[in-house]
Amino acid sequence: MKHVVIIGNGISGITTARHIRKNSDHRITVISAESDYFYSRTALMYIYMGHMRLKETQPYENWFWEKNRIGLKKAYVQRVDTDKKTLYLNNNETMDYDVLVLAVGSKPRKFGWPGVDSKGIQGLYSLQDLEMMEQNTQGIKNAVIVGGGLIGVEMAEMLQTRNIHVTFLVREDWFWAGVMPEEEGALINRHMMDDHHVELKLQTELKEIIPDSSGRVQHIITNHDEKIECQFLGLTIGVQPNMDFLKDSKIELNRGIVVNRFMETNIPDVYALGDCAEFSEPFPNRRPIEQVWYTGRMMGEALAQTICGNPTQYSPGIWFNSAKFFDIEYQTYGWVWNQLKEGEETFYWEHSNGKICLRLVYDQQSKRLLGINVFGMRLRHEVCDRWIREERSIDHVIAHLRDANFDPEFYKQHESAIVAAYNQQTGSNIQLKKRSWARIFNRKAQNV
Repeated sequence: MKHVVIIGNGISGITTARHIRKNSDHRITVISAESDYFYSRTALMYIYMGHMRLKETQPYENWFWEKNRIGLKKAYVQRVDTDKKTLYLNNNETMDYDVLVLAVGSKPRKFGWPGVDSKGIQGLYSLQDLEMMEQNTQGIKNAVIVGGGLIGVEMAEMLQTRNIHVTFLVREDWFWAGVMPEEEGALINRHMMDDHHVELKLQTELKEIIPDSSGRVQHIITNHDEKIECQFLGLTIGVQPNMDFLKDSKIELNRGIVVNRFMETNIPDVYALGDCAEFSEPFPNRRPIEQVWYTGRMMGEALAQTICGNPTQYSPGIWFNSAKFFDIEYQTYGWVWNQLKEGEETFYWEHSNGKICLRLVYDQQSKRLLGINVFGMRLRHEVCDRWIREERSIDHVIAHLRDANFDPEFYKQHESAIVAAYNQQTGSNIQLKKRSWARIFNRKAQNV
């Protein structure tokens, strides 16, 4: 029986622990200084907004850990000695391991702007960040958010529930321009400005932070020399692997902790996964570091198999992601770049209300589907994944749109309008097929 020590109690570390326990009697210890128990990090915003309490974000009851013989240790790891297989903790304790799993996640980026160390400036990643945000936003009137990603949108929504005016600085021409095509970016721009009254400043960057006499941020200066009053500055300019404590170890580091597709580092019996792991051989079209909730879960499932004697490579499958821009839901499947690549073609449909859209990207020659963006309506994950995996043609997808409609009893259907727009744009004569319930449920049954 080996002692498996997992540093980090996020989704990747806890998934690894759970699946090791399912497949072995290894002794398991999870070390984290963030929280006593695993919680859903994606629910942090709902705690701040008053929709949930911390205990309601915990997927497992507190007795779960003892029952499943998963030890929990609340501490920081300050140093790792891989020769002795010993961890040095912040409370002057040490802990030996046979197998070490680094699931240490990320921390918010913080660039060196003048005044960046003033009070009232922070990112949003951990439970401690949430507690800090509660303190930093009490009684304030104006906030500025820097960065155009998903965490920034969450933070804007959080602040507005406290009646705090939000100014959003985005350096690109449209929101999330490094990821989204211009039409989708324009839809989100309108939604934030017109429907939620966020003051969105495009092509604008932070230049300087000016504190007051107490050292708290008082206003900021932009690259256009505009002065904006604020008592809170949210930095949502991305995250970076949390690996400073490993710099004096023998573990190979680059932008992240370098691993192969088995999540192995250069040191035997030391693995890394989740936000902190950097693949030495990235998967096609994917980044070397993937900081997404579901990929961390999948890495944990694969790594647990390897640790339990069944070597298993991580295989991420078809890319997908989902999020929420205030009250507009977003899903993406496959590959939709912000600009079309050579050999790609696209079909884009947008509802007249400007809040619902669908984009399909496909290969010009073969017509096979490459990627899907959808805003304001839900599609079935298993159907979209199958279309891309089976290389279905764009015409097949258009004809079978009803198969992907999620819960049509409660959501308005737009398939007829989408098919009509596709036929008009392409000169086709596609007929919308009836919903293939048998196909959907037979495939779901096969996957159970």
